[in-house]
Amino acid sequence: MKIKKKGEAESSACKSCAKSSTCGSKSSPDGCKDAKTQKQDERISSALSRIKYKLFVMSGKGGVGKSSITVNLAAALARKGHKVGILDVDLHGPSVPRMLGLSGNLEANEKGEVVPKAYDENLSVVSMESLLKDPDQAVLWRGPMKTSAIRQFIGEMQWGELDYLVIDSPPGTGDEHMTVLRTIPDALCVVVTTPQEVSLADVRKAINFLQYAQANILGLVENMSGLICPHCSKEIALFKKGGGEELAKKYGIDFLGAIPLDPVTVVAGDMGRPVVLMDEPSPVKDALMALADNIDQAAQSSLEAHATLRR
Repeated sequence: MKIKKKGEAESSACKSCAKSSTCGSKSSPDGCKDAKTQKQDERISSALSRIKYKLFVMSGKGGVGKSSITVNLAAALARKGHKVGILDVDLHGPSVPRMLGLSGNLEANEKGEVVPKAYDENLSVVSMESLLKDPDQAVLWRGPMKTSAIRQFIGEMQWGELDYLVIDSPPGTGDEHMTVLRTIPDALCVVVTTPQEVSLADVRKAINFLQYAQANILGLVENMSGLICPHCSKEIALFKKGGGEELAKKYGIDFLGAIPLDPVTVVAGDMGRPVVLMDEPSPVKDALMALADNIDQAAQSSLEAHATLRR
């Protein structure tokens, strides 16, 4: 799949438009969308209409485990029998394929359509890493190119019928986040934090961003909530505990669950196998499965999601 570059020439109407920096579409001389962009909008709308629930995993802070939560949440939902896709919009630091043990580039089906990379019959992935010849290659893109790529990931991939599309995001509240929220206005946001104040401070900014963008916040997850000792299996409050739940109460957001820090998570990541799919029982596996159950129930009872499904 080749990412289309945004044309350098812009009309005066585009330059004066408030959305010009994040639009990501080439405009005609009168400042309106051209036929190519309109067709892409139609493809995006068609693709999204075949996906019941869109979960946007994000946080204002890096290093809180968004990708780990995304992968295990998606795998747990797939294990429950749902058809699930993962869209990795962390264009500069994609990690989802490696966490699932996937390698190689995206391929086309017998119809010549580009399809997501399959993990199993219920789980598939689209990531920037699957478009790079060298997975260690740096992606030197600015806003318009990112926007264009994300729109293509959504509208030009053959996702098919999905119960869930789980979207992994980079840290912060930048171009990628705005593009997702504008392109998928019914996305249900899952905010991830760790218990300590340095993380909570950034997550408060992220919640403020989502409120300003009038996004649908499904709830908050506290990751690295205590450490499970590998020797005695007792819990240690390594990074404190409970800060995420208190933050959720303060903002009137549903608290979706607390995930402990467990060495088995590191082992699973290196193996390219989600914790929830490992045979061995563990506290973190139980917590992640419970999180998936909570999110599954919350999504299915979400008024925003049902309003979209009825349209």
